[in-house]
Amino acid sequence: MAEGTTVCLFLLSLWCSASVTTAVQRSDIFPYGTPSGDLTLAEGDDETSKVLTLPRPLYFYNTQFSELYVATNGIISAQDLPMEKQYVDDGFPTDFPVVAPFLADLDTSGGRGQIYYRLTETPSVLNRVSQEVHRGFPDARFTPTHAVVATWENVGAYEEQSRQAGPPNQVETGALSLSVSLSLSLSSKSTDSIVFHCAAEFSKANQLSVCPLSSPPPHTQSFITAQTTKRPVQGMSPLHWLFIHPAIQKSTIFRMNLYCSNYFSPSRSLSLSLPFSLPLSLCPPLFTRFQNQCSKNAVCSDYPSGFCCHCQSGFFGNGWHCLPDGAPQRVSGKVRGSVTVGGTPMDLGDIDLHAYIVVGDGRAYTAISEVPEPLGLALMPVAPIGELFGWLFALELPNSQAGFKITGADFLRRAEVVFYPGNERLTVVQAASGLDEHNHLTVDTVLSGSVPFLPPGASVTMEPFKETYQYYPSVTTSASVREYTVESAERGSESFSFQLRQNLTHRDCRHDNRGGRPETQELSMERVFVMYVTEERILRYAVTNKIVDGGGPEPVNPCYSGSHACDTSAQCLPEEGQSYRCECATGYQGDGHYCYDVDECAEGLAPCGPGADCVNLPGSHRCQCHFGYEFSFDGRSCVGTWCTSVAARMKRGEIVCRVVCFLDVDECQSSPCHADAGCSNGPGSFRCQCRPGFHGDGFQCSPHDEPERPKTRCEQHRESLQTTGPEGHPIAGASAPRCDARGEYAPLQCHGSTGHCWCVDDRGQERVGTRTPAGTPTIDCDKPVAPPTMRPLPRPDVTPPPSDITLLYAQGQQIGALPLNGTRLDPTRAKTLLALHGSIVVGVAYDCQENKVYWSDLSGRTISRASLTHGAEPEVLINTDLASPEGLAVDPSRRLMFWVDSAPDKIERANLDGSGRRTLFHRDLVNPRAIIVVPSTGTLYWTDWNREAPKIECSTVDGDNRKVVVSEGIGLPNALTYDTEARQICWADAGTKKLECVSPDGSGRRVIHPNLNYPFSMVYYRNHFYYSDWRRDGVIAVNKDTSKFTDEFLPDQRSHLYGLTIATTNCLSGTLLHRAAVLSGTP
Repeated sequence: MAEGTTVCLFLLSLWCSASVTTAVQRSDIFPYGTPSGDLTLAEGDDETSKVLTLPRPLYFYNTQFSELYVATNGIISAQDLPMEKQYVDDGFPTDFPVVAPFLADLDTSGGRGQIYYRLTETPSVLNRVSQEVHRGFPDARFTPTHAVVATWENVGAYEEQSRQAGPPNQVETGALSLSVSLSLSLSSKSTDSIVFHCAAEFSKANQLSVCPLSSPPPHTQSFITAQTTKRPVQGMSPLHWLFIHPAIQKSTIFRMNLYCSNYFSPSRSLSLSLPFSLPLSLCPPLFTRFQNQCSKNAVCSDYPSGFCCHCQSGFFGNGWHCLPDGAPQRVSGKVRGSVTVGGTPMDLGDIDLHAYIVVGDGRAYTAISEVPEPLGLALMPVAPIGELFGWLFALELPNSQAGFKITGADFLRRAEVVFYPGNERLTVVQAASGLDEHNHLTVDTVLSGSVPFLPPGASVTMEPFKETYQYYPSVTTSASVREYTVESAERGSESFSFQLRQNLTHRDCRHDNRGGRPETQELSMERVFVMYVTEERILRYAVTNKIVDGGGPEPVNPCYSGSHACDTSAQCLPEEGQSYRCECATGYQGDGHYCYDVDECAEGLAPCGPGADCVNLPGSHRCQCHFGYEFSFDGRSCVGTWCTSVAARMKRGEIVCRVVCFLDVDECQSSPCHADAGCSNGPGSFRCQCRPGFHGDGFQCSPHDEPERPKTRCEQHRESLQTTGPEGHPIAGASAPRCDARGEYAPLQCHGSTGHCWCVDDRGQERVGTRTPAGTPTIDCDKPVAPPTMRPLPRPDVTPPPSDITLLYAQGQQIGALPLNGTRLDPTRAKTLLALHGSIVVGVAYDCQENKVYWSDLSGRTISRASLTHGAEPEVLINTDLASPEGLAVDPSRRLMFWVDSAPDKIERANLDGSGRRTLFHRDLVNPRAIIVVPSTGTLYWTDWNREAPKIECSTVDGDNRKVVVSEGIGLPNALTYDTEARQICWADAGTKKLECVSPDGSGRRVIHPNLNYPFSMVYYRNHFYYSDWRRDGVIAVNKDTSKFTDEFLPDQRSHLYGLTIATTNCLSGTLLHRAAVLSGTP
């Protein structure tokens, strides 16, 4: 385009909605009314506004204009308008310049709507106009300086009889709200531009001309209208037309770029007659590029961040898969796997599953053929196999959605069934793989584990029940306990139960942010029927289901609503309906409405042993050891400690004094002495002494009248170790040998303090390779042992510290441990670190100082921790005011933890014990996900995958100096970590599929890997990035230098992996620099 050429830009944006009673939201059009500074056009049938003098001239069809007029009949003109009879009925082209966003014979007399107009330079309006232009023409240089906004609100068509008939009927005459904006700008090339932006809101269909542009003859009209097209529409998202029109007329055809979106709601259907057609060829970003990804019975809707599919009226589903409303549905698939029944493994082979669902009333029938008899009987209680189809096609009550509307025909369901009282476990994995050529759902099932044995001829009955489903992005979960009764001839009637926990992962579309997804729903199974037909070897399930909104106004039991009258030290136990009962907590007594503390110490209920005092606490007690005593291994008994001072002279002449203490175990509690001897315990050892009238070494005592035999080597050895030291105590740490009745060494010897055991020969020498640690089964000393290993054995009083670097990963209801061998993943030693049933663990973090793991639980809405020691129990730190805790970070040096809550969009921090909680940020956050802390610099980093404006931000750990680090070229920054060697922030993006790094100041940005799958979390260790991948459901390793995948780990249990962290025996470089600086006195 030549320098200095004047260009007209017409942006026509139409929002329209047809309904008898509803319309689009008023927020879809520009702000209007007197609060926005609008002038009001006089009431009447043919009124024209006062002149609006433009601050810059407008070039339109080779003519320069400096004034605009707004008229009643839905038009804007660059000159004073003639009488309406000269243009309303004649149509286009007009003999005067006009922009007619809504040309009709309108009448505002008698309060029939209002017409507003203004000239504005409000930044919010100009920014919106600029965004619309750049959306249509991303390369355009357009900066608006002024805008004219005109709005027709609730106006009605002119009707002669309405003058005498009183107030008009808005439904009969039709109502319209329409906004037109005109923006003028002067670019750097001295080109003036105008933008027309119109939005229409209908409450009844009318034959209307939309946004035509006309100039005086000989120029012709230019607008989109050829013929009226009827299409079933409930609502349309914005339709934007952007025209580029040169000031010097070269053609009557404008260049047009169409950004369109069409959303059809399946809830109802109406016909709207629009005065223009929408050729699909004008909308390639929508119809030709994405439409083929939707169901043929769906439409593609375009949103600012992407597209979504929505089923058309008369169909239901998630848009990718749509089925006809009300039509019965069929499901087919295969059942495979191996199941153990009463200790006998049985293989299913490759058998058929068929289901038939009557959608109209929520009935689902499932049949599995060719099931072997013992297994078929045992699988009768496993109704959840067929209940899946009941949830998918349940009868919907108001404000509820059956499962197929959420998952479509592409999902993975993993259910775990635990039977009681036998604790048998069965895993059910069901994968849906789309619709077949008959439009039927295909679901394959894999069973593994064990089930209780049921006798031949047994029958199973199950009572109706209700189950609550929790809905999260791409994940649906539920947990319940079910009871069932088994009737058999040989056992009679027996009641059993099982616990069901299930996760369903499915595809989700998050571009449509209008909501509609339920948070919780309640599935009611009113009838459950199960049977196994022995003659036909067919297993059958039949269920009748309905689903209701979990957030509805149904009465809530006082235990759940908090309106009960139980004491604060009592537990509220819900019963049927609104009934409940109160039960005092452990350590309290009373009727539940009033509870008082039980003094366990005064009533002798405390199991504190000798050497300990009992201290009463509210609801509990604790044992407190006397001075000189410490707790033994049971945590209740107290054992004495014996200390001695040791002095050493150093080379420079200093004398260093140390106190060495030995923890004593009371060996006398195990009655090691002879029945005719007394036992006296001492630090590190014990002593047996025969009672008066008997003689011997205390282990063997004989009456004085029997001849005394000489002491054996074992007895002499034992007596020598019982010799007291210079302070009068037995030698600390020594272990006296055990001698048998003949005085010979007992084959099995054990250390009284450490618990180690080993075998000895007849000389009392330890047999190599026989030593076992405390708490493990001992070796049978009468059997030969394997040859000794060449590895040196540790001393019996030392527990070797773990030497592995371990990658901890969150996987639904568990936290797994994956050791690293150098930088290689070692799947052979992978194990479950914590099993957290009912949880959805998302964020994990590690405290290297105290060897503790921290995690956030999306299901329980808690933050907890546990020590990485054997038998440690989880400790809940935060359990209030959490909605959706995700990313979690720990600062070991400052003893702080940080987390993001993606529901209220907050970032919070607290001390590592949960105290000192405070909110750092609660503004300018949309979808916070990952968070990390760099202790060496005291800096906090987090990601916000706001699809409109994703970003990575940082601040100090106190919440100061907040700033954006990265905001360009990112999409869904899920994962975040810190490269301690390069001192860079690195992220993995599920939108751009890239792994990138950048310096904290925003410089040095580089791509490590350009094509990841779907990363969720990431950690950095020794030149490698490790990230959890939602496509592979595993951990993937990437070398930073070569940018190549070097390793992967796929757990046996295939489900999404969430947070990752590195656990080490020593704090890694950079994690404790702050603490070191504080100790050295540097700031």
